[in-house]
Amino acid sequence: MTPPPAPGPAGLTPQGPVDGEGPEGPADLVITGCTALTHDPRGQIVFVEDATIAVRNGIIASVTAATPGSERGPAPATTPTPHTHIDGRGTLALPGLINCHTHTPMVALRGLAEDLPAHTWFNDWIWPVESNLTERVVGLGARLACAEMIRGGVTTFADHYFAMDEVAAATDESGLRAVLGQAYFSTQGPEGRAASLDFALRQRGAACGRVTTCLAPHAPYTVDGPDLAATAELARQHGLLVHIHAAENREQTANSLARHGRTPIEILERAGLLDTDVLLAHVTGLDPARDLPVLRRAAEGTGGRVAVASAPRGYLKFGWDTTPVRALREAGVPVGLATDGAASNNTLDVWESMTLTALVQKSAERDPTWLTARQALDHATLQSARAVGLGDEIGSLTAGRRADLVLVDMTGPHTQPVHDLAATLVHSARSGDVRTTIVAGRVLMRDRELLTLDVPDIVGELSGLLPELVDRSHGKRIQEYEG
Repeated sequence: MTPPPAPGPAGLTPQGPVDGEGPEGPADLVITGCTALTHDPRGQIVFVEDATIAVRNGIIASVTAATPGSERGPAPATTPTPHTHIDGRGTLALPGLINCHTHTPMVALRGLAEDLPAHTWFNDWIWPVESNLTERVVGLGARLACAEMIRGGVTTFADHYFAMDEVAAATDESGLRAVLGQAYFSTQGPEGRAASLDFALRQRGAACGRVTTCLAPHAPYTVDGPDLAATAELARQHGLLVHIHAAENREQTANSLARHGRTPIEILERAGLLDTDVLLAHVTGLDPARDLPVLRRAAEGTGGRVAVASAPRGYLKFGWDTTPVRALREAGVPVGLATDGAASNNTLDVWESMTLTALVQKSAERDPTWLTARQALDHATLQSARAVGLGDEIGSLTAGRRADLVLVDMTGPHTQPVHDLAATLVHSARSGDVRTTIVAGRVLMRDRELLTLDVPDIVGELSGLLPELVDRSHGKRIQEYEG
């Protein structure tokens, strides 16, 4: 691994006592001997060797660098919390990954419908099966998804689905952080929008503050203009993020232009949603000439904040274009990394999304210099945090931020030798190298052992419910896909 530059980056101080003693007393958690992925004041990534991270009351208290030439003695023996010490030698600490758009309960449908065009996948498989959903299936699926994400180094996820009280309960049990919204369609009538608002107001701040809520209209082709405008007003009134699918592919954009004379992005602008804090999922069907000026105006305006979540694996499976990350970045729109649901993506592996983003963007732009490994790490950390509306709380190993971080084993043969640490992380390391996952200073996985969820019990109960879940003989579906 490369040594830290001299002088050290702002915010880092020489090595202090390993017990993390500070003005407020001893730390609850201290990690020593790791390499830390930090950000300088300009947001540029800086790797710091032989770092110590101290956590107090769920907040990063300090990230300190060893004094040049100092020698560290043997690591102290680990003890149970409080005052937990983790020996980080051989690992790299980085901010926990953020899954900016997913549908966690859909892990129950993983692999159910494969190698199909989107309209067949939705209309003949997914939406008929989702009409069979029960709250118990949603809760079990969410718990299984949380276990998968913890093991993959994800500490925060943004979910957009049904029966979201069950997902909030799974978030609480798992220890993860989440941005949750109850999805709705205009075909549900005013009750759908009211239920989304009710969930957002009831569950805001749940799970000891780890749950942030949002409004979740499904998409411009399933939620009409008046509903979208009403959602925008509710978002402004209650200070809520809006999480919505938009311009998922070129076909949706073409159909929107044919029916309404506007792109999906223009429909959102007309409804006032781009004047709120809004997270747009996918945007692979962006019309550059029409939509980029709209998004640039929204990014430069003062009424709200617009961001995009990109899940490249699913786009490859459906044969879609990819999210135009470069154009969005130049327009000032943060792009966070996501997986979508496991029914289409098959995995909730955000590490894979980071790698695919770097590779697919090079192919889409026909430019090997874009997207660099450091840019991919930027999208995985700071930009993802901004995308889900938590840019001031997570996404960086900085004093005062939430102590959401992961330790990655860098000793495997596939990560050695290291000539460029950023490239090693993005192109050689993988989610299975995550050894420890921490949220709000609480260890959720240590040395690959899950500490909050019992996967065999979850899988056992869920498996017994699958035959009824996947039965499509009733011929019903929750909605019609016309994109």
